[in-house]
Amino acid sequence: MDLEELKKKKENCRSWKNVEPWYSQILKVSEIEKNNLHIDYGDWFTIGKRENLTQQEFDLLEETAKKLIPWRKGPFNLFGLEIDSEWQSNIKYNLIRPHFNLKNKVVADIGCNNGYYMFRMLEDKPKKLIGFDPSALTLHQFEFINHFVKSEIEYEMLGVEHLEYYNHKFDFIFMLGVLYHRPDPVGTLKSLARGLNSKGEILIDTFMIDGEEELCLTPNKRYSKIPNIYFIPTIPALKNWLSRAGFENIEVIATTTTTNEEQRKTKWSFDQSLEDFLDPEDSSKTIEGYPAPKRVYMKARKIQ
Repeated sequence: MDLEELKKKKENCRSWKNVEPWYSQILKVSEIEKNNLHIDYGDWFTIGKRENLTQQEFDLLEETAKKLIPWRKGPFNLFGLEIDSEWQSNIKYNLIRPHFNLKNKVVADIGCNNGYYMFRMLEDKPKKLIGFDPSALTLHQFEFINHFVKSEIEYEMLGVEHLEYYNHKFDFIFMLGVLYHRPDPVGTLKSLARGLNSKGEILIDTFMIDGEEELCLTPNKRYSKIPNIYFIPTIPALKNWLSRAGFENIEVIATTTTTNEEQRKTKWSFDQSLEDFLDPEDSSKTIEGYPAPKRVYMKARKIQ
């Protein structure tokens, strides 16, 4: 697979009718040059202060952020402008944070969205940080934020299927909220294994169903109004997938039930969110009648 040729084709997306307005807006805001800005790596990833910008610069900043709606991952605070994303991604990040050490490691974030997790990972001082996500919108959200962060994070408009063909291997791979979107979960996990260095590690999260049996739910058409959900395993089934894909030291970090605290509508997101995806009479079920979204977080090491 010629990834360089593929990347060139994807770069052409900037001229697409629906993408060009985002790109033009990014070019405008890139004229705002600020250096040595204060960055806070906390729950609200914060860059600079309101007094760092003129009123005209702040208005352009706000105009750009609004043009890039919906913001699904965050939250961000840019010079006092609070982008309150649909997902309070800090909840997930704070849950997994005690379970990794990225210092001097080559790290990938598969399905990185706008880079919220990667921006927070900068505090760990990884050797290299690369995000993979084919979305043109989230690419431009990332570039908008990174223009002021001035990090060396690389953003590739590629998916997990391209990982094994990439020009180097990784020490640690995150894949958060992706596996259930893949029609071949074991094949996807094998791609992660092939993308790792010797004894490299992964940290993933995915939807799960309760049960001690080694089985999974296969939703009919939609799950929680999401069309591309293929397999939702029990924890024993997911462990089997990881083992078959070439992983050992499989560790369950946590299981969580998604709540309105973590996912909800805001003025920066879509018109619908979690509360619209659940049965209005029974929040323990999705609108389709399946068990409500529950997640399992797992860490594993590549077998050598």
